[in-house]
Order: sequence, then structure tokens, then C-alpha cells
Amino acid sequence: MQKRQMFSGLNHVWSGWTHRVRQGALGAIAQNRLVQSLIARRWSILLLMMAFLLGRAMILDQLAPFAVAYFAVMYFLRRELLFWTGVFVAAGSLFSADPMHTGYIVAEMIVFVLIQKGVERFERSDISYAPLIVFTSTFFVQLFSHLAATKLSWYTLTMSGVGALLSLILTHIFLQAIPVFTLSRKNYNLKHEEVICLIILLASVMTGTVGWLIGPVTLEHVLSRYLILLFALVGGAPLGASVGVISGLILSLANSSAIYQMSLLAFAGMLAGLLREGSRMAVALGMLLGSSILSVYLGNQSEVLNSTWESVAAVALFLLTPRSVTQMLAKYVPGTQENLKSQQDYARRVRDVTANRVEQFSEVFKQLSRSFKQITADSAPLRREEEVGHFMNSVAEKSCGSCWKRKQCWDDKFYQTYKYMTDMMTEVELREDMTRKDIQPEWKKHCVKPDQVLEVMKQQYALYKHDQHWKKQIYDSRQLVAEQLSGVSQVMEDLAKEIKREGQELFMQEEQIRSALEELGLSIHSIDVISLDEGNVEIEIVHQYTRGFDECRKIIAPLLSEIVGEHIAVKSEESLERKEGYSTVVFASAKEYEVETGIAGAAKGGDLLSGDSFSTIELGNGKFAVALSDGMGNGERARAESSTALSILQQLLQSGMDEKLAIKSVNSVLMLRSSDEVYATVDVALIDQYTAQTTFLKIGSTPSFIKRGSEVFPVTANNLPVGILADIDVDLVSVQLEHGDTLIMMTDGIYDAPGHAVNKEMWMKRMITEIEADSPQDFADILLERVVRYHHGEIYDDMTVVVARVDKFQPEWATFSWPGMERIERPRTVS
Repeated sequence: MQKRQMFSGLNHVWSGWTHRVRQGALGAIAQNRLVQSLIARRWSILLLMMAFLLGRAMILDQLAPFAVAYFAVMYFLRRELLFWTGVFVAAGSLFSADPMHTGYIVAEMIVFVLIQKGVERFERSDISYAPLIVFTSTFFVQLFSHLAATKLSWYTLTMSGVGALLSLILTHIFLQAIPVFTLSRKNYNLKHEEVICLIILLASVMTGTVGWLIGPVTLEHVLSRYLILLFALVGGAPLGASVGVISGLILSLANSSAIYQMSLLAFAGMLAGLLREGSRMAVALGMLLGSSILSVYLGNQSEVLNSTWESVAAVALFLLTPRSVTQMLAKYVPGTQENLKSQQDYARRVRDVTANRVEQFSEVFKQLSRSFKQITADSAPLRREEEVGHFMNSVAEKSCGSCWKRKQCWDDKFYQTYKYMTDMMTEVELREDMTRKDIQPEWKKHCVKPDQVLEVMKQQYALYKHDQHWKKQIYDSRQLVAEQLSGVSQVMEDLAKEIKREGQELFMQEEQIRSALEELGLSIHSIDVISLDEGNVEIEIVHQYTRGFDECRKIIAPLLSEIVGEHIAVKSEESLERKEGYSTVVFASAKEYEVETGIAGAAKGGDLLSGDSFSTIELGNGKFAVALSDGMGNGERARAESSTALSILQQLLQSGMDEKLAIKSVNSVLMLRSSDEVYATVDVALIDQYTAQTTFLKIGSTPSFIKRGSEVFPVTANNLPVGILADIDVDLVSVQLEHGDTLIMMTDGIYDAPGHAVNKEMWMKRMITEIEADSPQDFADILLERVVRYHHGEIYDDMTVVVARVDKFQPEWATFSWPGMERIERPRTVS
């Protein structure tokens, strides 16, 4: 029944959460469906127009590699438009100069579809096979046509191979460029190679306009210069010149008389890109100058006039282009502000979605924890009464069911009989070996079968005790699960806050740090500011590393200390395998205090395996943990208990769980992992490396001692070891340490060394005062040696001592300022 209630509670919590998530998702889908359909329709029209122009495009007056390559890519990316793509490609081919051009293209598309369907039949279909299938279909259609027309020669065979090879290459190019128009890209992060592929696609589309004239103006020249203006405005001189070279090359292949267009467009694109910092008019002026200068040298008067009109038409189109078009194009060009902003927006959306999802799961775990606790709390008050009633009914049925005085005892004298039975049950509970002589005289007078009742009651009590044991195990398990779920919920909530906090714009600070480092002559590849929170600064820098020169610790870290306003130190340094000579260095806030530790120990009787375990570790949140645990007894079993307690506690503390909850979780695990009576002491000191504030968690452990100069004072707590009681009270003792303090933690093998006749605390304080060692390791060795000598070399119990010294952190290199350098502005913390 309890299991059924528990699972029904879980199902209610889970169904409620999933219902809310589903409602939110459906609302968002309904809201965006109309907008997405309109955008998809607009892009579909553009893709079909491109198909028409690519169907008409030819190079060298006899090769048409564009059409089938585009058709093949659309087969994989937009199959719902495949039929209309084929129709528009065929329609465009009707306007070409070659009358046989349409037949070749249609045949190539049909052969491609047949081969692809055959590949799909054998379940080997993949988009990576598309270029090879296009090559095969193009080559064999051309070869068959030459065989049918008896025109097969080395020249025709070579041209067929060249055309098929160009189709293969263009398929590779279109596979990278067309996803920009099909809206199938997940983000706007394009590589430089993908940008080149996009330019080749657009230039190929312009090839379909070769031969179209509007008066003296040639349409492909207008479009090529318009394309230059767009990319020059977005990407500057390098991209403008690249677009000019690619456009001019492809147009010259389509029209051999326009070979000079390649140099004209490249020069015009370079001049236009150099003036991009001005405005649109400046970019347009640069293109006009570039095209006009080369037109004067390369053509006659009429050609110069026609070229000028073409440039003016391109500029008019450019000035009429909406700003949204250039902004959308800039999102795809690496290095532009729009591209960086789009990546930031994408990362911000991913971060927000992740944070919201983590918060939702945190709420789920909270509700699950409440459900477990509620089930346990609701059943606790009634459990004792129900169990007693069930016990009494079982005894009465087995002993009184066939008795001739049953009606007289349970009907006429119910309360008196019930009282006698309850008293007897109490006696059995106190004395399980109860005999007939221990039965009360009143019960002997009242009952005719007291011996039989006693035996039945003892049997039922054994069953009752067995049931109680397993019910307690279930209860403890529920409590453990509830506490663990609560702890996980807390950790996930903190993680969600951390994810939101990392979404701060730190690009201005990155540029400030970059300019300061480059003024010193350092070659900086990239800078990534992860956090600028006070006391938690983390900056990752990739730079050229020169062997023999430690620029990181001697130059960069001191400079960052001055810029940030706090001590910065090198946290880690790792060379990059991909780029020889580069290394990734992580700079982080230097701790105000540093902790040095020393450990010494000995096993009972000089054995190799001690029952004590210890751990010294930096938790990663600015805290340093020194932990010590003593398992019950000696040897392997004690070692297993103590090491388990420390390892679980360490993992829970590193995950960010609350200290009290972590200790209670360790206690529950130790209780549930074995039915035997096992326990372990836990002694933990959490040292804050920024303030030296130290929190002690002492569970059944011996006192710790702090040595400050000539003074020694103890730190104690009165708690039982973990693994004994189901519910323990955790007392946290907080102590403010100072520079030069020495913390001494020990197990009972050392603390109990003087015996019962001596004041152990006074004896240990005197022993610690007499030790003058500066190194923690020397201090631990001397203390252990003196305790062993006190017993004349005998080791009566496992002995372990951990010594930690707290000192102010002294940076190796001082800070320095550079002329014109300003202190960095820290961003506000996101709540």
C-alpha cells in the first residue's frame, strides 16, 4: 500500500511537470508556425529561381555542370521541392544556345534519380554519395549520346570527363552553400571555405544571365558588381577582392570575351572594401573608381561608357538594398560584428534554455523529495498503533480462537483482557526469554491457557521484530532518497544560477586586455574572459610560447593583476598539438592564503594496512579540505569504512552540496551498506583560501589543535560517529585562522597515547608547544615519533596525524602598469 502511494505521488509530480512543459512547447509552436511558413515560402521561390538560372548556365559554350549538381543537392536537402526544381531547371535549359542542352540535362536528372533509388533500395543511401552519383550519371549520359551520334573521339571523351568532374566538384560546393538558403543550418558560424562556396554558388547563378541585355547594359556585369558591393561592405577588401576574382573567373568561362572582367572586378572589389569604414556611398565610390580606371585602360570609348552605366546600375541596386539583407549576409561572414553577435545570441539562447531546463529538473527533484518525506511523515503517527493492534489480533486468533472462554474474556471482560495482554506484551518486549514463572499472577487467574498464550506471543514478537527491522530499513532508505534528492536539487539550482551568471558580455574587456598585451610585443592568438567576479577571475589566453622565456608568470600575470585590480596567477598551461608553438594558459585569481600539508601515520603493531584514511584536496570553489577518518577497529575492514566515508564526502562536497547534508548522506550510506554495526569518525576542516575562515565538521573525532605562535587551543565537538544513529545532529564549528597558524588533526591512536591517568588535552598541548618545526611534514613526523617513543616503540592502535599550515600568498612577481593602460571595468553580477 505504501509503495502504491509512493509511486502514485511520483506519477502525479512527473505528469504535472510534463503537462506544463508540453503546454509551453505547443504554445510556442503554434505562435511561430505562421511566421515559419511565410519565411519558408519566400526561400522556396528563391531556390526555384536559382534552379531556372542554373539550368540555363553554361561554360565553354558546351558544358552544363551546374544543373544536375543543384538538382542532386536539392534531392537531399529539399525533397518536397524536387519536382518543381526539375521543372525549373528544364525550363531554364530551353533558353540556352544549345538545342540539345535540355535533353542532356533531363536525361542526367532521370539517371541520377534511378541510381539514387537503386542505392536506397539496398539501404546504402547517404548524402556523401551524391557527388559520385552525379559524376556517374553525367559521364554516362554524355558518353551514350556520343556513341549514339557516332561522334565519339578523344576530344569528346575528354570533354565528357571534364564536364562530369566539374559536376562532382560543384556538388561538393553546393552541399556547403545551399543549406544557407534552405534554413537547415543550426547557427550562423560559417568557415572561410564555406563562404567561398557560397560565393561560387552565387556566381554560378549569375552565369545563367549571360547574354541578357537591357539596352547597352549587360545584366551579368551588373549583378557581378552588385555582388562585389555587398560582400565588400560586409567583409572588407579581402572578401571584396575574392568575390571579384571568383565572379570574374566563372563569367569568363561562360563568355570568353569577358576575360578582362576578372581583373576589373578584383580591383574594384579591393577598392570598395578598403572604403567600407565610411558608408555605403564610400563603398560605391570605391567600386566606381576601380571599374572606371581599368575600363579606360582595357576598352574603347563605347566599352568605357557601357561599363560606367553597368556600375551605376549596380550602385543603384546596392543603395536600394534593405539594411536587413546586408545584416543577414554579415551574419555568415566570419569576423564581422554581426557574425559575432549572432554567435553570442545563439550561445545565449542555448544557455537560457539549458538554465531553464536545469531549473525545471531542480523543481522536479524538490517535489520528489517532498513526496518521499510526506509519505514517511503521514504514516509515522499511525504506525505504532496499527502495529500493536495487528500484534494483539494475531496473538488472540492463534491462542484464543479455540478456547471455550473466548466469549467470556473478549466480550464480557474486553478491557481487562486487553490490558493484561498489553502488559504481557510489554514484558516479552523487555525479556525475550520470559518463562511461565515470570507471568503475572493476575493473568494466570484470568486465563486458562497462560503457557500457550506466552509461546504464541513470543513467536509473534519474533516476527514483529523482524518486520520492524525491515520497515526501519525502508524508512531509512526513504529518508536517504529524500535527502539526496534535496541535495541534488540544490546543486542543480546553483548550476542554473552559474549558467545564467556566465552570460555576461565581456568582449570590451577582452579587447582591452588584448591591446595591453600587444603593446608589450606579445603575440596573442585569442583571449577568452570566462569570469571577472572579484576573487573568482578566470581568463584563458592562447599565445605563442617561446621556450626559455616565462612570459606568463613574469609579464602577463603581473599585467593582468594591474588591469583587474587583484593578484592573478597562472592556473594551468598546456601546449596546443594542432598549432606548434602555441600554448593555452589559464590565469585565475590568486588565493589570499595558501595551505601546505604534511601527513604521518603508522598501523597498529607495525602492520602495513591502517584503518585510518586521510585526504587533502582543493574543492574548486576557493576552499581547501583537510579530512581524516578512523574506521572501527583495525585492518582492512576499518580501512574500507574510513576510506568509503571520506571518498563519498569528498565527492558530495566537490559537487557543491551543503556540508550538513553531505555528512548526513554519508551517515545514511554507511548505515545502509551493511547490516553489521560499523561506524567511522569523520574530521574535516574546510579552509577558505580567500578569508582563512575555517569550518570544522567533527563527527565522533578527537579534538583538533591550532598552534598560533606559542599558544595552542583545541577545537572540539560532541557528536557520535557516523553509521550508528539514523538521524544525527551535525555541529559546525567556525574558527578564523591567521597567517602562520598551524592546524593539527589526529586520530584517537595519537590523542589517547598518554592513557587515562593523564589529562590528554593538556598533554597534547604541551607536546605541540615543544615542537618548533616550520614544515608541516616535519611537524607531523616529529609528533608521531614522540608518541611512539612515549610507548617505547610499541604501537597499540592506528595512528595518523595531518598538519596544515596557513600562510599569506606572496606573488612571485609584482604588478606593473603600462603607459595608457586603464583599470578594467567589471560587469555587474547577473542575479
